[in-house]
Amino acid sequence: MKRIITYGTFDLLHYGHINLLKRAKELGDYLIVVLSTDEFNLNEKNKKCYFSYEKRKALLESIRYVDLVIPETCWEQKRTDIHEYHIDTFVIGDDWKGKFDYLAEEGCEVVYLSRTPEISTTQIKQDIMSGQKKQ
Repeated sequence: MKRIITYGTFDLLHYGHINLLKRAKELGDYLIVVLSTDEFNLNEKNKKCYFSYEKRKALLESIRYVDLVIPETCWEQKRTDIHEYHIDTFVIGDDWKGKFDYLAEEGCEVVYLSRTPEISTTQIKQDIMSGQKKQ
């Protein structure tokens, strides 16, 4: 069984997130999503999520491409997760390109997937604030 892992906040879940998860799952048999906790987002990423960790987790668990959701509590846990969950491929969006190449030293492939260009949580928040609607 080929195991895939990806990380993210997944706040205001949208079709770009679904596209990323679908493409990640296509690379293997079992997809683990490591979801940033509220504390990690606030303290390390300086982000305040609209939805709580538990609600974001429930949303992710309802997606057919996702097999397991676990919490992300620190940047350093990636190495541990790769070994603990016997990961074959680490997948993340290409806006992080090069940032996680060091994980190949842990024995897994590192893949950067292109983002869905016309959508992002940041853009959704900006559009809502300005009263714009996406077609």
